[in-house]
Amino acid sequence: MNINELISLLPSEIISGQDVRISDNVFRNIFKFSKLSPDDIFYYVGFGNNRKSLEIAKEEFGVRKVIGIDENEKCIINAKKDIKNSHGIEILKKSIECLNLADASILFLWFNDLRLIDKLQEKIEIEMKKGSRIVTMLSPPGLILPSQVDYPFIMCKKPFTYAAELTEQIKAIYGNSCIDFTASWLLSEKYIHKLEMPSQYSRFINILLSMIIWINSWNNQVACEKEIPPPVESYMGILRTFFNIDLTEMLKK
Repeated sequence: MNINELISLLPSEIISGQDVRISDNVFRNIFKFSKLSPDDIFYYVGFGNNRKSLEIAKEEFGVRKVIGIDENEKCIINAKKDIKNSHGIEILKKSIECLNLADASILFLWFNDLRLIDKLQEKIEIEMKKGSRIVTMLSPPGLILPSQVDYPFIMCKKPFTYAAELTEQIKAIYGNSCIDFTASWLLSEKYIHKLEMPSQYSRFINILLSMIIWINSWNNQVACEKEIPPPVESYMGILRTFFNIDLTEMLKK
């Protein structure tokens, strides 16, 4: 099957990130990276099944207030039921359009839906105060340049600086203005390690994710190579032969 067929077979909650659960320890590492403190008002947009993270932010990092936002009714109900001591934790069922970010000193999101990110980015510029932070995974919103990177964790601080082009942002994140096969493999390894993915799946995820990173770099004309390198052809062949996943349609000529 091609990659579009593979994605079509996955539950929509997986694609949106709604049904993905990140381990508590990963959130602790994200919050340490974010420098969460008792001075912060912490917003988590799209917390989904990660309601425990709201308690960790409040109880272990002592933030002044935690706001968990989601549009999914089931996630809201489960969060309100499971969070026993809700003092200092507010659960809101709101769309991004109706969300007010004026009080947020730190905003965390990890979804990569470009439509939602575009809507959120406009609100971030208008509503968030100077000195507030946005923490994301994999990449910043739009062409914002990061203020701190511990890949895949990325923090941007307002007032934001914007890259003139994608190569400038890539260099700020990865240390090089282009991404070659080796870099895509190492970035994939870092992602797997930081998100503490089960070791029995790590080899497959590493191959698939590294190929997607490299292909996206190629399609956006920021791959270091001028031709498709042999390792990329080999791993795409492995995915096609042993896992029935064909990524060739992702490649732009």
